[in-house]
Amino acid sequence: MNLPDIPLVGVAAYSGTGKTTLLIKLLSIFNERGLRVGVVKHAHHTFEIDYPGKDSYELRKAGANQVLIGSRKRWALITENLDKQDKSLEYHVNNLDLDNLDLVLVEGFKPEIIPKIELHRPSLGKKLLFPEDESIIAIATDAKIQDTKNLPCLDLNKPDEIAQFVIERFLGDSQANT
Repeated sequence: MNLPDIPLVGVAAYSGTGKTTLLIKLLSIFNERGLRVGVVKHAHHTFEIDYPGKDSYELRKAGANQVLIGSRKRWALITENLDKQDKSLEYHVNNLDLDNLDLVLVEGFKPEIIPKIELHRPSLGKKLLFPEDESIIAIATDAKIQDTKNLPCLDLNKPDEIAQFVIERFLGDSQANT
């Protein structure tokens, strides 16, 4: 895998654990600290970001393989995946404007070997992921866990603590106390 030098931190958990909810809170904290953060989220299904009746949708349905929508405030590139195969995390990350980011958060892509924080809620009755995934570097949980094999345990209900862990581990001292 040929990933860029920018720090990538994954969030790994079973569906319904709160991955997106945590990422929203972390993004707010990182933004307050002046960090520029990108997110890559894996979808297991087809999704639309434009809808029938919108020009971009109609242009794509008419046969455009790529449609770029641009405005003063944002732009989006919609690309049809003609080979119908899932693209790798590397592919998606390398399509980001990495020169304008300090950090990339990744939701999904569980099999990829990148540093990940496992989210675990024992009340959901799911097994821990870290015993089978050596790329998990910490566990964020809402209850006590017995054997974490010396992995740091973070409080899932304290996103500031999780953000501080990410900053210290991946961005160093220059961002640690801002």
